[in-house]
Amino acid sequence: MIRPTGSWIAREGGQIDALALNAAASVGTGVVEFDLVGLERLDSAGAWVLERTRRALELKGSDARFRDGGGRHAPLLKLVEQACKDTPEGQRPEPMALIRILNAWGAKVFDAGAEAKSLVNFLGLVTLAALRVTVNPRRMRPKAFFTHMEQAGLDAIPIVGLLAFLIGVVLAYQGSDQLRQFGAEIYTVNLLGVSVLRVLGVLITAILIAGRSGSAFTAEIGSMQVREEIDAMRALGLDPVEVLVLPRMMALIVVLPLLAFFANVMALTGGAIMAFVSLDITPGQFLTQLDNSIKLNTLVVGLVQAPVFAALIALVGCFEGFRVERSAESVGRQTTRAVVESIFLVIVATALFSILFSALGV
Repeated sequence: MIRPTGSWIAREGGQIDALALNAAASVGTGVVEFDLVGLERLDSAGAWVLERTRRALELKGSDARFRDGGGRHAPLLKLVEQACKDTPEGQRPEPMALIRILNAWGAKVFDAGAEAKSLVNFLGLVTLAALRVTVNPRRMRPKAFFTHMEQAGLDAIPIVGLLAFLIGVVLAYQGSDQLRQFGAEIYTVNLLGVSVLRVLGVLITAILIAGRSGSAFTAEIGSMQVREEIDAMRALGLDPVEVLVLPRMMALIVVLPLLAFFANVMALTGGAIMAFVSLDITPGQFLTQLDNSIKLNTLVVGLVQAPVFAALIALVGCFEGFRVERSAESVGRQTTRAVVESIFLVIVATALFSILFSALGV
C-alpha cells in the first residue's frame, strides 16, 4: 500500500518525485494500491508522477491501481493515464528548437572527430603500404600508375585550363577596375601575378581535381566495395591499400604540380589578354612588369603546396570509397562526403601554408 499525502503539485516537483521513487523502490510484486484519501491537492504534474510510478510498478510485475475514496482525483488521473497511453513508451516531449539545433551540431562534432580519427588510421595504413613498396619496388604497379596519371592529369587539362583562363580574366578586370581610381592600372599585373602564382593557381586546380578525380576515386572503390571485389582481393592475399590507393595517390602527387603550373600559365594568359583589351597594356609591358613584380620563390611557394593537396585529395577520396556500404545510395553519399571533405582540407591546408610562409618571411 502506498499512501501519498499532502499537496502533489508542480511547485513540489522535486519532493514528490523523490517520494514516488522511494515508494516504488520499497514495495514488492503483487497487488499494490495507491490510497489517495489523504491527498489534499493534485495537479497534472503530480498526477503524471503517480501514473509514471504506477506504470513502473507494472513493468516490475505488480498489479498497481489507484483507490480514491471520494473520487475527487479520478477524472484527472484518467486524463493523464490516457495521455500516457497515447504517447509511445520512452518518448520524451519534443525539445525546443534551440536544443534540437545544439544536439544536431553536437552530434556532428562528435561524428567529425570520429571521422578524423579513422582518417588518421587510414593514413597509417597507406604509409605502411608505401614503405613496403619503397623497400620492394617490384610491388608497385606501373600500369595502374600511368593509367591514373592519364585520367587525373592529361584528361583534366581542358577544364583546368579553361577555368584558370577565366579566373585570370576576372582577376585582371576586377583589379584594374579598382586600381584605375588611383591611376595605378599597371599594378594590375602585380596583383594578378602574386595572387595567381602564390595561391589561386594551385588552389583552383586542387579544388577542381578534388571534385573531378577525388570523387572518381571514391566512386570507383565504392563500386568495387558494393560488388565485393575488395573482399575478393583480401581472399586472394592482396592488400587493397597497396593495389588501389598507392597508384592513385602517387599519380595525383605527380600530376597536380604540373596541372597547377599549367593553370598558372593559363591564368596569366587570360589576365594579359584582359589587360591589353581594357588597359592597353601590351604583352611586352605585361611580361616586363610581371618580371619586376615576382620572384622565383613566388612560383615555388605555390607549387610546393601541390603535392600536399594531391595527397589529401587522394587520401580522402580512397578513404571514403572504403567506407561505402553495400548499396548504390551509399556510393553517392560517400562520394559527396569525399568532395566536401577534400575541398575543406585543401582550404585549411592553404591557410596553414599561408601562416607558415608568412612566419618564415617567404
